[in-house]
Amino acid sequence: MINPKYIRENIEDLKKALEKRGQNPEVAHEIAQMDERVRFLKKALDDLRKERNEKGKLIPELKKEGKDAEEVLNQLKALAEKIKSYEKELQDVEEKLKDALYFIPNIPHESVPFGKDEADNRVIKEHEGKKPLSANPPPHWEIGEKLDIIDLKRAANLSGSRFYLFKSFAAKLERALINFFLRENEKKGYTEILPPYLVREEILYGSGQLPKFREELYKTQDDLYLIPTAEVPLANLHRNEILDEDVLPLKYMAFTPCFRREAGSYGKDVRGIIRLHQFHKVELFKFTKPEESYEELEKMREDAEELLKQLGLTYRVVELCTADLGFSAAKTYDLEVWAPGVKRWLEVSSISNTEDFQARRTMTRFRRKGQKKPEYVHTLNGSGLATPRVFIALLETYYTDSGKIELPEVLKEFM
Repeated sequence: MINPKYIRENIEDLKKALEKRGQNPEVAHEIAQMDERVRFLKKALDDLRKERNEKGKLIPELKKEGKDAEEVLNQLKALAEKIKSYEKELQDVEEKLKDALYFIPNIPHESVPFGKDEADNRVIKEHEGKKPLSANPPPHWEIGEKLDIIDLKRAANLSGSRFYLFKSFAAKLERALINFFLRENEKKGYTEILPPYLVREEILYGSGQLPKFREELYKTQDDLYLIPTAEVPLANLHRNEILDEDVLPLKYMAFTPCFRREAGSYGKDVRGIIRLHQFHKVELFKFTKPEESYEELEKMREDAEELLKQLGLTYRVVELCTADLGFSAAKTYDLEVWAPGVKRWLEVSSISNTEDFQARRTMTRFRRKGQKKPEYVHTLNGSGLATPRVFIALLETYYTDSGKIELPEVLKEFM
């Protein structure tokens, strides 16, 4: 959530930031006007309550002196009505301001390249991995069907489109990837968390998925939501807490299934397991001091890259432009693997610094030594890694013309 004070003092900067993101910049003026009205009403209410208290003290004095207090009583009645009216208006305006602020995306960091769409994203690094073992690698769905390890037809019979069913070798490989990711990230100092997969609505507000992305979430009848990513519970892990400076940075990881309704809204990727309603992911998350967050972002990117290097996959690092940034992100890197069978780059990780955007929503703060006033932490998140597209790249890279899959050495102990 954007700090209202920032909007008051930097409204033109906010308008430019919204324009860069492809948003309506005039929203900034509307929010500024509501914020100004809130501050006016609060000041007016303080003055009216002070006047009411002063006049209230006159009543016993007038009665003691035997004077008529009717005029003062009428004034107190008028004050009470005005206070009630202002309190109601303040409540309404504050609610509208809060709702409006929830729809304002984060401000892009100054280093983020300007762009109008994903075509303006910037490739900053490429890493060449192992060359495909097949002269003409088939797409993963053909490999899966030939080896009888991926059954998309039965998955559709069970749940509809955009779901998958792994068998035998594929199921083992999925578990191997998860265990490999968890072990390697633990070596980097991430503490494993196994969070609930269902969360309350306010938890999704805290991480930034609500209210903007309500239609893309799965909601149960008892008002709980299936998590679209472990980022959601991790972002709220220290909700309403004030952390000691010495514990930062805090580094967490969590393996969870992820549930996303939006997968079905795309007209592409209808074959295979590229775009799904349900998939597995190991999520990385950090709570840091503000001055350290961008250094920690680079470290998180390196941690995720190292996993792809160990798997021998060809990948590239893409810096997202202003128009392609996620709602909560101030800066994002995407890691994309090359899938030689479908002949495409596939995103397997999105690594972002949200600065204090989520922390303001979750009231996650820290206190420096010798300071009384707490500050908001910065939060970072990234996949380390999501399994389906890594799975695709592995199958299509390591499939041989003899019909076998020669896995990289680092996975064999988990199989």
